[in-house]
Amino acid sequence: MQGPFNRSGKSKPMGEINVVPFIDVMLVLLVIFMITAPMLTQGVQVELPQVTSEPIDAQEDNDPIVISVDREGGYFISLGEDSTSVTLDEMSQRVVAILQQRPGTPVMVRGDRNVAYGQIVVLMSTLQGAGVANVGLLSEPPQDG
Repeated sequence: MQGPFNRSGKSKPMGEINVVPFIDVMLVLLVIFMITAPMLTQGVQVELPQVTSEPIDAQEDNDPIVISVDREGGYFISLGEDSTSVTLDEMSQRVVAILQQRPGTPVMVRGDRNVAYGQIVVLMSTLQGAGVANVGLLSEPPQDG
């Protein structure tokens, strides 16, 4: 009789490696990485223009909320003609209050060209936390001459 259970008491060493446990471990690791990988990436979603942009049509009854960041990093919120200086927390609270009263109000960000990129990202992240789904970035057309 052949096989691992000989009556003679002599057992032959098995020459094959069982890889099934290794495959099970690899599949478990694959599932873990597939679940955790999307959680590792963070960011603010911004749709960047791919070609030259055109001016936004002004709507008379729906003035946008314009949040400006000056050269020193101060925040200003404007709705219509009045502009007030605010901190980041106050700005978030005011935007939430305005959007509760007027849900379709667009939100625009005007940042000075010398402001650090990180400060604009923090502002946009704060706006996203306040419930703003889309944020527009304002710019000026280049001056010829």
